[in-house]
Amino acid sequence: MSQSQSVPASVREAGAAAPTAAQLLDFVRRIAADTELTAALPLDPEGRTWVRLDGPGGSEAWLIGWPPGTGTGWHDHAESVGAFATARGTLKENSLSVRLPSGGWRSLELDEGVDRRRLLRAGEGRAFGSHHVHEVLNESATEHAVSVHAYYPPLPLIRRFSRTGPVLRLEQVERPEDWQ
Repeated sequence: MSQSQSVPASVREAGAAAPTAAQLLDFVRRIAADTELTAALPLDPEGRTWVRLDGPGGSEAWLIGWPPGTGTGWHDHAESVGAFATARGTLKENSLSVRLPSGGWRSLELDEGVDRRRLLRAGEGRAFGSHHVHEVLNESATEHAVSVHAYYPPLPLIRRFSRTGPVLRLEQVERPEDWQ
């Protein structure tokens, strides 16, 4: 499901043409705390649902519903900085603490010690810089999770990866028309 919706003026940020990751984090936390808005997201028992929101300073934002046991798979957000916050439930983020080459490769062997894991419970969020590689998961067997995500500049593409042990493989490049 994909729908567009405007964030009420009371939660929109005026201002900067290029919001920072910290400003995006503040935005997603405020939206995640808006229980009326997050409760209005239709939830599907099997697949993720999402609504596009107006983010601050021309950023792209999404309200996303996560059924039990769903996740994104490994991906990045190209040159965009971003942030996300959990509005309901708990999400797990697995990420890499290494910057990948921006192009010209199909497979990389990762060094030991680059894996990072964190749990983000309702009200918790995190910001990240460009080229951040991660996967986000709702590991609950019974509960939906809801989160808010924002990116600036709006996502030019998403690279999707598969991972087997230390080997990360580029599988697909998605453009905005693929998910809107």
